[in-house]
Amino acid sequence: MQGHPAQPGFSDRSSPWSVVAAVLVGCWTVAVTAATQTGGWVTDQVLLGFGLDRVGWLWPVLGLTTAVLVGTPALLLAVLPRSAAVRATGRAWLIGALALGVLTLLRVVPPVHHEAYLAGLAGVALLSALAARWSARRSSGSNVTTAPDAASSAGVGTGGAAVNADAAGSPNPVGHVRGSHRTGPVPLLAIAAGLALLLPWAWLGALGGLLETALALLAAAALGVLAATLLDATFWSRFAVGRPPRPARLVLLGGLVAGVALLLLAAGTGQSGAQLPALLTLPPVGFALAALWAAAWRPTTDPAVAARAGRTATGWLVGLAALGPLAFTDPEEITLLLVGTRDIPFWVAVAAGTGLAVAVLVAIGYAVLLARPTARTPSRRSAAVAAVVLLVAFGVVDLGPGQPGLYGERLFVVLRAQADLSGLPAGAAGRAGRDARATEVYRRLVTTAEQSQADLLRGLRRLRLDPVSYYLVNAVEVDGGPAVRAWLARRPEVARVLVSQRLRPLPAPAGQSRGTAPRPTGPEWNIRQIGADRVWSQLGVTGTGVVVGSSDSGVDGAHPALRAGFRGGDDSWYDPWDDTRSPTDQGGHGTHTVGSAVGRDGIGVAPDAQWVGCVNLDRNLGSPAHYLDCLQFMLAPFPTGGDPLTDGRPERAPQVLTNSWGCPPIEGCDPGVLRPATAALDAAGIFVVAAAGNTGPWCASIDDPPAPYADVLTVGAVDAQRRVAEFSSRGPVPGASKPDVLAPGVGVVSAMPGGTYAALDGTSMATPQVAGVVALMWSANPALVGDVARTRQILRDTATAATPTYRSDNPSDTCGAPSNVTGAGEVDAYAAVRAAQQ
Repeated sequence: MQGHPAQPGFSDRSSPWSVVAAVLVGCWTVAVTAATQTGGWVTDQVLLGFGLDRVGWLWPVLGLTTAVLVGTPALLLAVLPRSAAVRATGRAWLIGALALGVLTLLRVVPPVHHEAYLAGLAGVALLSALAARWSARRSSGSNVTTAPDAASSAGVGTGGAAVNADAAGSPNPVGHVRGSHRTGPVPLLAIAAGLALLLPWAWLGALGGLLETALALLAAAALGVLAATLLDATFWSRFAVGRPPRPARLVLLGGLVAGVALLLLAAGTGQSGAQLPALLTLPPVGFALAALWAAAWRPTTDPAVAARAGRTATGWLVGLAALGPLAFTDPEEITLLLVGTRDIPFWVAVAAGTGLAVAVLVAIGYAVLLARPTARTPSRRSAAVAAVVLLVAFGVVDLGPGQPGLYGERLFVVLRAQADLSGLPAGAAGRAGRDARATEVYRRLVTTAEQSQADLLRGLRRLRLDPVSYYLVNAVEVDGGPAVRAWLARRPEVARVLVSQRLRPLPAPAGQSRGTAPRPTGPEWNIRQIGADRVWSQLGVTGTGVVVGSSDSGVDGAHPALRAGFRGGDDSWYDPWDDTRSPTDQGGHGTHTVGSAVGRDGIGVAPDAQWVGCVNLDRNLGSPAHYLDCLQFMLAPFPTGGDPLTDGRPERAPQVLTNSWGCPPIEGCDPGVLRPATAALDAAGIFVVAAAGNTGPWCASIDDPPAPYADVLTVGAVDAQRRVAEFSSRGPVPGASKPDVLAPGVGVVSAMPGGTYAALDGTSMATPQVAGVVALMWSANPALVGDVARTRQILRDTATAATPTYRSDNPSDTCGAPSNVTGAGEVDAYAAVRAAQQ
């Protein structure tokens, strides 16, 4: 290197081939990073859609692969070209690629443990910054002439020597001006720009819990420190070329290189999904940073002070820009499951797009304001006023059109003691016997909960953790993060602690789902296929005297096909999410399923049965606590505003429950969390029907509670040719034979909100039809009410053959036996009701 001094920048003396190589590597870096990040998130979503577990090694492999694919050409740029600017470019991209590889390793932390992830992100980012700074100091120590030469050529006052001295920790006082020890305008301008970038998130997003928000702030600050270390004075000096200096070149070339480096940092920032908006909003910040450094490097400024101001500005601007996606979104809600509505993914996309526009405007504005050769840096007072105005605007937006407050997850604490339901009295046959058993089950469950929770509740109330007691599963839901969870897990009466999801609010309602199918004019094809219409016409049975309970997204109680079937009273509707006082449904899923069970106009199997409803899904997502809220309401309905533990009315419990939902790990459930609940309902003589799920054709895909439980009747789906639908989940299931039976689930027409109709697919559509068949059976023979085991057996014995389907001809895809795909076959309503009558 002695005979070939490094060139200071992309000057006329730079080799054109090194510049071309830098451009190609930059394009390659952007393409690889965007492809791997988007592809990884889509893979996560596909696995989620099929009900499969996250692949723990996916993100570490993608991160390391990206680091190699990007870092290798960046390393070549850092060591081979003679141009100092090209080598600085390679060094920045190399460090960014290495940081991406390390930060991505943190995504092995499950999204449900977001606090742990944010704490890890903060720690790893700070350690990465320290490592980068140590590497830079060693590099500057071995080649002390590079930075002075470059900055001197740039004409940045006495810049080169001062910049290098500042990096080594001994600022050069040459050029010091009075008052330069005070915070100058440049950091304040960076704060103003960062707050501007936060405005879309304050408007459209919502914060998590207190600890989650604090850790997001810490992680964002650590990322700012990392960015300030990566894009330091030595980096920017390589692009401040010319005599006199040309700020436009600094902004265009340095900003472009910095933007690619920030893209790499953004790719490692946030759990799967949360990094996607950062990929849009962080790169343009590079141009704004270049303009701020140009302003800091005025000829009259002490170079050491200028370097300190530039580093501070970089930390503030990048930290605030990263804070939006980290603090104002829940990565678990950035999911394709919600893409069909104006839900979190929609608003995250709007916030990211708006943030991109703001970032571009800030970059252009700062370039015009600060980076012209004749530009004058605004005074410190003007910069402070701008920062204060943006801070006030942030508060006004958050408290006004935004969603102020904290919306952290809660904890679901399952206790060791569960009620003993053995030896229940048989009671009289039929409805009276069922009511007697339900009353005794309710009494035992409540007694166990009250006795075993007393000490725990006292401690939780002292800590103001807002405990809510449950009895159907002996459990308590509380506020709290990892520290509270660890404390609870150590208590002797606690079996385990799960995360109970809490959705963050939307800036505007998602809108009510409506259907477009014509109104039915007679029994639909699925009703005819299972023979329900023959039950009405030939046996004169329509479900009279039976009540079906629905736990779902809600029910449109004003729908013409459902209005007359609502049982009414003060204990037939419960909404633990929004506390609505009358049956309503935004999503439409619950209206459709209730219509298939008891709807009139030819859509329901038992059109004269009544229904009661509970909302356990909000925007298609649930939690262990809210699933349990509804199951408790079904065992012992209580009046509006009543206490489930003291005001329950088990004699008012519906006879049959239809459940077209499942609780996967992403919502906080583990395989056994709802097992005591279904066991208690079964003991009470309440018939529980559950959807198998839509994660076929994979074998062993019946896995989310309550579908795998032996004491629920699990329903798969068939089409009009009696072929098992490919999406229908399959067994085997440990300890049980699943699915139990099948019902039509492809193109099923039923009710939707607003008096409309729609044809939908899914085991969700099949499940309520089986609940309707049970209602017909118990209406035909009231003595059978509560005899759950006998009713299940009749359904299996009278089912008709269905054709299994498999994922492939591979023997491993046949699920062990056809019964693990078809169960006993498709339900036959006519044969089942005839058998029940006998």
